[in-house]
Amino acid sequence: MDYILFIHNNTESETHRKQWDDFFAAANESGIFLGGSEISNQVQIGHKPVDKITNSIDGFMRFKSEDKNAVLSLLSKHPVILQGGTVELCEMPKS
Repeated sequence: MDYILFIHNNTESETHRKQWDDFFAAANESGIFLGGSEISNQVQIGHKPVDKITNSIDGFMRFKSEDKNAVLSLLSKHPVILQGGTVELCEMPKS
């Protein structure tokens, strides 16, 4: 199963570089982390304006695992969660 994680920018305090280093080390070692990125410089295309997702979402990550608990276990170490914030894990439909 493929997953996408949306990282909200609602932490109670700032994340620390060491937290990110530790998380990325664990994520890369897990074999289920497929990468991700910060999100910025949004351009809306279309006819109806919508709220900018960058008002609440700072980035995303992708994971692939047949065991959702493995993803959830890894995410328990995510810096945003450690600092009291929210991440949102979504299953991607099989195509």
